[in-house]
Amino acid sequence: MLNKRTNNSLDAFCMPFTPNRAAKADPMLLVSADGAYYVSAAGDRKFDAVSGLWCCNAGHNRRKIIDAVKLQLDTLDYAPSFLFGHPGAFSFAQRLASLAPPELDHVFFTNSGSEAVDTALKLALAYQTAAGEPRRTMLVGRDRAFHGAGFGGIAVGGIKANRLAFQNQLPRVAHLRHTSIPENRFSPGEPEHGAELADDLIRIIELHGAETVAAVIVEPMAGSSGVFPAPKGYLKRLRELCTRYNILLIFDEVITAFGRLGHTFAAERFGVEPDMICFAKGVSSGVAPLGGVMFSNRIHDTIMQGPEQLIELFHGYTYSGHPIAMAAGDAALSLYEKEGLFKQSRMLEARFTQLLMGLRELPNVIDLRCIGLAAAIELAPREGSPTIRAREAFLKAFREENIVLRYTGDNIILAPPLISTDEQLCDLFNGIERVLVSLD
Repeated sequence: MLNKRTNNSLDAFCMPFTPNRAAKADPMLLVSADGAYYVSAAGDRKFDAVSGLWCCNAGHNRRKIIDAVKLQLDTLDYAPSFLFGHPGAFSFAQRLASLAPPELDHVFFTNSGSEAVDTALKLALAYQTAAGEPRRTMLVGRDRAFHGAGFGGIAVGGIKANRLAFQNQLPRVAHLRHTSIPENRFSPGEPEHGAELADDLIRIIELHGAETVAAVIVEPMAGSSGVFPAPKGYLKRLRELCTRYNILLIFDEVITAFGRLGHTFAAERFGVEPDMICFAKGVSSGVAPLGGVMFSNRIHDTIMQGPEQLIELFHGYTYSGHPIAMAAGDAALSLYEKEGLFKQSRMLEARFTQLLMGLRELPNVIDLRCIGLAAAIELAPREGSPTIRAREAFLKAFREENIVLRYTGDNIILAPPLISTDEQLCDLFNGIERVLVSLD
């Protein structure tokens, strides 16, 4: 008989992006959810201040989505998108295209944001080759950016820890400077300073040659590194430069799409049309794994060349356009529309911002950043012990204030559901204030 370790029932599951040993030594298990609240294994009702993982924008246990998924399971559990397909994928793609910026009429479905980013990068390279510019192979990301956990996303991403663990990165990658500058501390919404940092792309172009650069990928709001909205004019300047040098511009909207910034896509809020948009998370309100890439007619038409019986794009996933995910996504969009949740997000933003900025004078708070219904509270790190103060806040919030939030580095991250009420937001920030005051 094999000698198996069975002393810890939590040991088999390796938790993603988690200090596994600490988490399993004192687990925080969530066993059910409804509306804006989770219920813990101990039976405590806890406010979901991060919408699951930036994804449950409509809250939890929404019957319209659940019923749609159940009906789909009874009708068609799976159909391959390789060569065949099913009506749900085509109709949902058309619906998304109708909501996207004008020229983004095509969708490639994935199962996550990480897959969406890698798909967008491959589309960029395939487009440049098909357009007769095979030398354009360089991909440009940005410092402190997070673009998922795939090799492509890690390569263009700029979070140090994500890269150091996996030394073998993709070649031909460059990074723009990040937009986190001292002048923007305690700036609600789009910061006033930093638009000129987009010109860092000129440095990369002058070093490597514009004729070698395929695409630039940026987050309209960098979420995972600590909620850094793009400065006023920054994205428009990037668009101008990419257009001038015939470089594709990709928006990673895995976090920002579907109401987090008050619109279907953040591109609408910023008034900038990229060549591609990566999406995931909120598209199904977290009910089913679903992501994708919206891409332009120009990219689509350039790639769709050659004999019609041959494959145009050698890329795809077994679960691309999965029937269950399509049903969840379509029902989520209907729910967002019926309840006016994107408008609700815009209406809540001013109050959310006001409550956040009320924490400015609390001990150890060195910056506050927010846009839409996303915020970061940056805490002063303890000397020689980075992240510890934020982790203690995270634990206290869960155990003493019944708040589920996130921390990254020394930042506390907030992204409440779009269904949150004024009373719930007040309770949230009152609880956070008590936590911050209690920290040493």
